Amino acid sequence: MAELEAAAEHERILREIESTETACIGPTLRSVYDGEEHGHFMEKLELRIKNHDREIEKMCNFHYQGFVDSITELLKVRGEAEKLKNQVTDTNRRLQHEGAELLSSMKDLQQCRIQQRNIATTVDKLNMCLPVLEMYSKLQVQMKSKRHYPALKTLEQLEHTFLPQVSHYRFCQLMVDNIPKLREEIKDVSMSDLKDFLESIRKHSERIGETAMKQAQQQRSLDNIQSVQGKGGLARTHTKCPSPEVNGTSPMSEQDSGILDVEDEEEEETPGTQDLVDFSPVYRCLHIYTVLGSRETFENYYRNQRRKQARLVLQPPSNMHETLDGYRKYFHQIVGFFVVEDHILHTTLGLVNRAYIDELWELALSKTMAALRTHSSYCSDPNLVLDLKNLIVHFADTLQGYGFPVNQLFDMLLEIRDQYSEILLKKWALLFRNILDSDNYSPIPVTNEETFQKLVGQFPFQDSELEKQQFPKKFPFSEFVPKVYCQIKEFIYACLKFSEDLHLSSTEVDDMIRKSTNLLLTRTLSNCLQNVIKRKNVGLTELVQIIINTTHLEVSCKYLEEFITNITGVLPDTVHTTKLYGLTTFKDARQAAEEEIYTNLNQKIDQFLQLADYDWLVSDPSTQASDYLVDLVAFLNSTFAVFTHLPATSDSHSRMPGKVAQTACMSACKHLSTSLTQLLLEAEVKQITMGALQQFNQDVKECERFARSGPVPGFQGDTLQLAFIDLRQLLNLFIKWDWSTYLADYGQPTCKYLRVNPTTALILLEKMKDSSRKNNVFAQFRKNERDKQKLIETVAKQLRSLINSHHS
Repeated sequence: MAELEAAAEHERILREIESTETACIGPTLRSVYDGEEHGHFMEKLELRIKNHDREIEKMCNFHYQGFVDSITELLKVRGEAEKLKNQVTDTNRRLQHEGAELLSSMKDLQQCRIQQRNIATTVDKLNMCLPVLEMYSKLQVQMKSKRHYPALKTLEQLEHTFLPQVSHYRFCQLMVDNIPKLREEIKDVSMSDLKDFLESIRKHSERIGETAMKQAQQQRSLDNIQSVQGKGGLARTHTKCPSPEVNGTSPMSEQDSGILDVEDEEEEETPGTQDLVDFSPVYRCLHIYTVLGSRETFENYYRNQRRKQARLVLQPPSNMHETLDGYRKYFHQIVGFFVVEDHILHTTLGLVNRAYIDELWELALSKTMAALRTHSSYCSDPNLVLDLKNLIVHFADTLQGYGFPVNQLFDMLLEIRDQYSEILLKKWALLFRNILDSDNYSPIPVTNEETFQKLVGQFPFQDSELEKQQFPKKFPFSEFVPKVYCQIKEFIYACLKFSEDLHLSSTEVDDMIRKSTNLLLTRTLSNCLQNVIKRKNVGLTELVQIIINTTHLEVSCKYLEEFITNITGVLPDTVHTTKLYGLTTFKDARQAAEEEIYTNLNQKIDQFLQLADYDWLVSDPSTQASDYLVDLVAFLNSTFAVFTHLPATSDSHSRMPGKVAQTACMSACKHLSTSLTQLLLEAEVKQITMGALQQFNQDVKECERFARSGPVPGFQGDTLQLAFIDLRQLLNLFIKWDWSTYLADYGQPTCKYLRVNPTTALILLEKMKDSSRKNNVFAQFRKNERDKQKLIETVAKQLRSLINSHHS
């Protein structure tokens, strides 16, 4: 069974070898060598080869005759083939000879075809490269002509559209490598243009500000005209520049639309912003940096540079306070700066924003106000301060028209108003001093109606008695009254000028004017009057005239109230209306003048008393008054005689000349009496004799005669003599030696010597006791003298007892 299977397997392998290609019999043969029947298979194979050899031999024997016939025919064909070969060779030779020229032409044609194909290829490649080169050339031209934003657009097209199509060329690679450099060059050049622009607007800020303020003033004038006509004002508008991002076009490269609106066509000479500053560099640079993805860098750089410029603009020159032009240039630069920023805000998308503008404005506002406070404090010219105020108002109105808040500036103007008032007060103090120094302190004489009416027009004076008098006649006051009154009105006008355009209500204006006028009256004019009154060389006549003048100025205060009401339109009865304090000022001046009159008189009396030369030890007195006292009485008579010749005023409030003369006369007599008493009681006077006391009594009698003579009319009875009553009772007590009466009636209302003080009597008594002892060495041996000394000692003891009981 195993042999049959092996035989069948060998048969299969043999069939497979016969039917399989030679290259694929390896696996088959391997199966034979792997088996155990290798020898038996080889026998099978030999047998199969022999079978095939026998079949081949049979087949060859079967076809041999045909093969022989074919060889015979083939030999026959050899000759014909030789002939054909010769013919073909000959034909080929002739063909080669004939085709050599054609072959040469064909080679030339082939070369031409190759060249033509190369040219076509080259043309195609050049057609692809020419747009790239054209764009690059266009880029170079744009760079040279400084059209950087179009150059940047061209660069973008070149990089993203054209270069990718020809990127395998070396020159394209050079272009690709050069593109970042070109971008940086465009950025650098545009930044350089921006720096030039920043420098340009720094230089032109003053001119821009001047133009803006001029146009604002024109607009304000136009609004005022229209408000009078009942029409509404025109609002300022912005001309907004179209954004290239929105419109898809490049930014303006030639000129800007301008910052300022020239609203009045008649002002053709007013330059527009395009004539002052070209804004195209900032637009170009902004768009270039936006395209390059560096917009934030550009915005930060622009804002930082403008902040630095703002600090420079806000730094005032050191001599700005000297002239108005210094302030004007300072304001022009600030206005120009913010007008430019406002224009940039409205013509660009986000380069600056409102928060940034507000930040700069807050900085500018604080710096400007600090500078104005500092420099205005140096100013002493009210006209310059007034011009400065108008300039600040103009400055504030201009910036307010651009939307900037300016309330703090107007608040600061109220501070400057107080400073202005102080400067005015100093100026008017000088004016008042000049008026008071140049016045002759005499009633104003008038010789004709024209002069009379002129004075009445200057000063509100009404006196029917004076009007009835014939020319020439005199006003009761001197020239400084109408002059001072006119200057007060001028001061009110000056205060009113400052309050204009400050957006204050009429009540606030009225209150400001009244407060300033009160300061003028109570401080400035009052001080000037006090200085005149306190001058060393001022005479009694001048003092009396000052009293008359201040009386009339006091009366005129009600007319000043009416004057202020007329110019402000605020009735004096309005709630919170400030009243004028002029009444107090002039009353104080009159009181000071009266006191000065009394003081001067007393000083004159003291000067005469310094001439007194009493011999306190004299025993035989003279029957006449002392010379110095006679001269003193003559002086007093002449002085009060002058008072009686001064013109009286019909005003019920006036105390001159009668009342003041009476008070002055009474004061002089009291002072004289007190001074004479002090002469008796001086510590330097150790001894007084009865003869000296009698001589002193003669002088007191002279004073009493002066009092009885009525040097000033208006005293009732012996009123003036009462000034000497204390001294008279003291002298009578000692001359009459009426101590019993004095001591008995002391303290009773009906006492004869009611005004004699025991202390005074004791001092004088001690002086007389000492004189009695030393003048008569032997007096103590005489009975009368001893009795007198005992009496004096007794009286002295009783006086001391009275004094002690009074103190207890």
